Amino acid sequence: MIQRLSHANIFVLDQEEARKFYVEKLGFEVRTDAKMGPFRWLTVGPKGQPDLELILMDPSICIKDEKVAETVREMVKKGQFGSGVFATADCHATYKELKAKGVEFLGPPEEKFYGIEAIMKDNSGNWFSLTQRKK
Repeated sequence: MIQRLSHANIFVLDQEEARKFYVEKLGFEVRTDAKMGPFRWLTVGPKGQPDLELILMDPSICIKDEKVAETVREMVKKGQFGSGVFATADCHATYKELKAKGVEFLGPPEEKFYGIEAIMKDNSGNWFSLTQRKK
């Protein structure tokens, strides 16, 4: 029986730049950074959630057709991937903190039926919902 999700893949354009973004701007911690043959296995995660690792993956690592990998890179650059939801206790405060660090947002936090949400982008182009759930 499946018990939980432990790893999730996020395609990035440059693993080292993505590591810096997730660690320095979002405050995540590096969980694994290891050379595995010809590629780098790099995972990060929120400090308060030790059982989840986000794999910062170069598309060419798992997509063997370079033409397809390049298509994925172009899609990432154009912001075509919604990669998930980051939960926060205070969306307005987190928005201000991350914006001050240079994180790009599509707009300020807005009230939604499920809580308060702001859409942010990582430095590759992936977008995430930053959400404070309704109580």
